[in-house]
Amino acid sequence: MIPTDDASLPHALATLMIPSSPTLVDTPLAAADSGTPGSAAPAFSPLYQQIKGLILQSLQSGEWKPGEVIPSEMDLAARYRVSQGTVRKAIDELAAENLLVRRQGKGTFVATHAEQHVQYRFLRLMPDFGDRQSEGPAERNIIDCKRLRASAEIARALALRTGDSVLQARRVLSFGGRPTILEDLWLPGTPFKGLTAERLSDYHGPMYALFETEFGVRMVRAEEKIRAVTPDADQARLLNVGKNTPLLSVERIAFTYNDAPMELRRGLYLTDTHHYRNVLS
Repeated sequence: MIPTDDASLPHALATLMIPSSPTLVDTPLAAADSGTPGSAAPAFSPLYQQIKGLILQSLQSGEWKPGEVIPSEMDLAARYRVSQGTVRKAIDELAAENLLVRRQGKGTFVATHAEQHVQYRFLRLMPDFGDRQSEGPAERNIIDCKRLRASAEIARALALRTGDSVLQARRVLSFGGRPTILEDLWLPGTPFKGLTAERLSDYHGPMYALFETEFGVRMVRAEEKIRAVTPDADQARLLNVGKNTPLLSVERIAFTYNDAPMELRRGLYLTDTHHYRNVLS
């Protein structure tokens, strides 16, 4: 799978339990060793990584919601009984992963997809000339939105059981009046109860911001698979292209906190005036 330029979240939080009275010290803590011959060497987790995990727990539980300010470094240092430098290093990583946003003189805030600089963080399609801002916002046309039972393939991608309720939506994104992206997406039914084609059409911000503000689901990272394809007859009609037109197929699984898959999205991109841009670091 081809990851986006977004850093992945930790797959498991550190095993440290914060006691009610002892003070943590700023040294790496080792996981318990079994002591048996030939066992693997103990795993070390730097303290700032453990604090990062605890902050992630608070984000996942909704203690601090998107757009809200989190406690100061001093308050978090007192809460976790570590130095401010340790907290600062944990926050630096979360900010680099676009989970938190520092604002000079105001504090550190939970990032939101409604913010201009992150609202397109998962959309890699760029115009060949100019930039996304000069191109203007995409025109969105919701083709369909319905509830159905998950096939085995969709259930596997979303960590559901076959037959569980999912929401399927289809839309076309146009730039300069020209259809450019055709997307099919699937969402688990329970977290998105009440989502309809009307709500998708009436919301004028990014779709991920809608998920955040109205359903409490924040996408924090994504994985993609990319290949070249040609459209079927229905896809060609919706994109207004010939059946032999080469398209870029982008299949994305988006995850919320704790690596929980919350969306499967399959997009067909027309790339005669656009290109797929990714930044590797």
